[in-house]
Amino acid sequence: MDFLNGLAGYLHYLYFLPLITVLVFVHELGHYWVARRNGVRVQVFSVGFGRELFGFTDRHGTRWKFALIPLGGYVKMFGEHALEEVLHDPKEPARARAMTQEEKAVSFDHKRLGQKAAIVFAGPAANFLFAIVLFASLAFAFGQMKPGDFVRDGIGGVAEGSAAEAAGLAPGDRILSVDGQAIDSFIALRDAVLASEGRGLRLDIARGDDRFPVTLTPRAAATQDGQPLWLIGVHPPGAQREDVGIAGAAWAGVQQTAQFTWMTLASIGEMVVGDRGTEELGGPIRIVQISGQAASAGMETYLLVIAVLSINLGLINLFPIPMLDGGHLLFYGIEALRGRPLGERAQEMGMRIGLAFILGLMIFLTVNDLLHFDV
Repeated sequence: MDFLNGLAGYLHYLYFLPLITVLVFVHELGHYWVARRNGVRVQVFSVGFGRELFGFTDRHGTRWKFALIPLGGYVKMFGEHALEEVLHDPKEPARARAMTQEEKAVSFDHKRLGQKAAIVFAGPAANFLFAIVLFASLAFAFGQMKPGDFVRDGIGGVAEGSAAEAAGLAPGDRILSVDGQAIDSFIALRDAVLASEGRGLRLDIARGDDRFPVTLTPRAAATQDGQPLWLIGVHPPGAQREDVGIAGAAWAGVQQTAQFTWMTLASIGEMVVGDRGTEELGGPIRIVQISGQAASAGMETYLLVIAVLSINLGLINLFPIPMLDGGHLLFYGIEALRGRPLGERAQEMGMRIGLAFILGLMIFLTVNDLLHFDV
């Protein structure tokens, strides 16, 4: 059994590798593409950190490589002096020299502020665009999930031991009215049942071509605040897939990306104000397990997870934390307001604080994963 558990762990990791590789590649490709469009020379495009495993150099002089540690990546652009000075090897101090006009033309630091901001923003933007494409592709290939139509499809199910079961209701029955009041949605039915406060109700039911009345009495369910919650024990109709064309799939991709983005931001906000616990936050270990579980559930679920993680990667990188894209955008915003960039000392201090924050967050998430999985 231990052998099987260990094998499952290795399989999860195998599913994790292509997932993280794709997400990092897409993110860095956004930086690379916009940098090249703005005439910046890209020296290195790396998926992963540390020692190079394999790679090649293209005709533009860019070294494309895969590195040993697959937990991120980077695009190194010519002329990023501020970044080089902060991250240089202490044994070999950074040396500045005057650039030629040809070098200035392809230097990141010599581009206009708007161009630099666009290059930095392009990484997260690529992750959001990738999520839209994935969601749209899934909607086009498998159809879009739509809530069931209560009026057309009727009730989706009947709870065992409920008032509805005792009254003889069955899945597919359409509830036309309650006490003479027309019912046009499951919410309207719920509100009518709650308003009854436990008194008997007369329901007009349609089953196929038959019409007949049913009388039942809602039953109280316990709640945390001690107030009765009146129920009759029916479920709404289940979601169904509907085929969509290219335009519908594209719109579905935009909608789902917006929905997941808002849900993620709302969850983070609830954690910040204390309305939600941080135990839901996950790090690399949890992502490894989730990727394996998603792959086991099928390609559709696996791609769905990749899309959601792509949104999360884009959002995280937009947070105004030095070392992340959002931190660089924050510096550029300050520069735009001041009319000049922050001093090197301030930028270096910001980078160090950002690095400490990211390392601390990674440690926290890893510990959270270990506690979550009882490792």
